[in-house]
Amino acid sequence: MATAKLAVIYYSSTGTVHAMAERLQQAGEKAGAEVRLRQVPELAPPEAIASNAAWSQHFDRTKDEPKATADDVVWADAVLFGSPTRYGNITSQLKQFIDTLGPQWQQGLLADKAYAGFTSTMTAHGGQESTLLALYNTIYHFGGVVVAPGYTDPLKFADGNPYGVSHVTGGTNDAPLTDVQFAALDHMAQRIIRIAEKLRS
Repeated sequence: MATAKLAVIYYSSTGTVHAMAERLQQAGEKAGAEVRLRQVPELAPPEAIASNAAWSQHFDRTKDEPKATADDVVWADAVLFGSPTRYGNITSQLKQFIDTLGPQWQQGLLADKAYAGFTSTMTAHGGQESTLLALYNTIYHFGGVVVAPGYTDPLKFADGNPYGVSHVTGGTNDAPLTDVQFAALDHMAQRIIRIAEKLRS
C-alpha cells in the first residue's frame, strides 16, 4: 500500500499550537506517513503582534516556515487543523485560509478525506470543545470524514478530550505540553492515518 499523506495545517500565535503541530508531524512520520507541516499566514497588524512579547518572538522565529496552500489539502489523505481558541472558535487566520478553499470544495477535491483538529486555550474552560466543533462544521460542508479520537484508547481518559486534542496553557501562557498531551497527539496522528488508509482503499 502506498504511503498515506498527512497535512498538518495550523495557526499559532505564541507557540503552543506550533509545538503540538510539530509533535503530530513526528508521530505521523513515525507511523509511516508522508507529512507536510504548514503554517497559515499571519493576519494581525504589527502593532498587535508587538503588544505581546511571546507573540512577537514566535512570529519572528517562524515567519519563514512553509505556508499552507490549497494544494496541501488536495494532496493529503488526512488533514489535521490546529488553532488556538478565539471566543470559542478558531482564529481568523485559520478561518481565512479555509475560506480560500472554495474552488477546491466546488470541484469535490476536499471530500472523502479524514479530518480532525487540535487547539489550546489559556483557561480550562476557555472553549476548547466549541472550537473543535466549530471547525468540524466546515468539514461537513467539505464532505470530509471527521475522525475525532473519541475514547478509542485508555489514554484519552487522561487528556479528556474526545473531540480532538487540546492543552491548557494557564494564565501565564507558558505551561508546557506534558506526556499526556504528547500521547494524545501521537494517538490522534496514528488513528487518522489508519482511517485515511482505509478510506483511500
